[in-house]
Amino acid sequence: MLGLRDAKPKPSDIDGKMTPPSAFGIRIMSIGFMIDEEQPVIWRGPMAMGALEQLLRDTDWGVLDVMVVDMPPGTGDIQLSMAQRVPVTGAVIVSTPQDIALLDARKGLNMFRKVNVPVFGLIENMSYYKCPECGHIDHVFDHGGAHKAADELNVPFLGEIPLDLKIRLGADEGKPIVHSDPDGEHTKAYGAIADKIAAAIDEQVGPVSEPKKKSLFPKISFK
Repeated sequence: MLGLRDAKPKPSDIDGKMTPPSAFGIRIMSIGFMIDEEQPVIWRGPMAMGALEQLLRDTDWGVLDVMVVDMPPGTGDIQLSMAQRVPVTGAVIVSTPQDIALLDARKGLNMFRKVNVPVFGLIENMSYYKCPECGHIDHVFDHGGAHKAADELNVPFLGEIPLDLKIRLGADEGKPIVHSDPDGEHTKAYGAIADKIAAAIDEQVGPVSEPKKKSLFPKISFK
């Protein structure tokens, strides 16, 4: 999605750590960088969590504005272990509008609440399809389900992202739409969502001085 298909981590100046590949000002680390792209990853929960811990711990991230961990759907071992063993400022739930997808979204949201991780809100992905020729809007996967769920669960609705060929093509070509079409309506939608998440982080942690940063974001350690 970011044009890093053949990228590999490099040894860092810090002993035992890796320098992650980067693109568009974003540093990225993934198990996919370390295995053949057609090789399946068949891991049980503890092994998968161990790999995630290693990626977090053994990567030379440098100074970051924010770290985002993209999690698989559901409430399995990885999500639970991540919430319990790593300092997490907050969670964002992404769901398509249909009922079956929202069931998993609700479970994920409730799991984060049970382990005392703030939920910043809910995003509706593939919310609608807009015909590029006539502008007619179709709700392929229904519409408004995530907004309704956010209201019922008392969390903010952060916004909706459409189903659009340009987004898919940009991801396949490694050119995110926010870069290739910086003034487009989809970029504005992503930007509005990012602004709401940034505001939620500010509200959660407040202005961060160096002493406060150490208490809010302690060094990640694994037992």
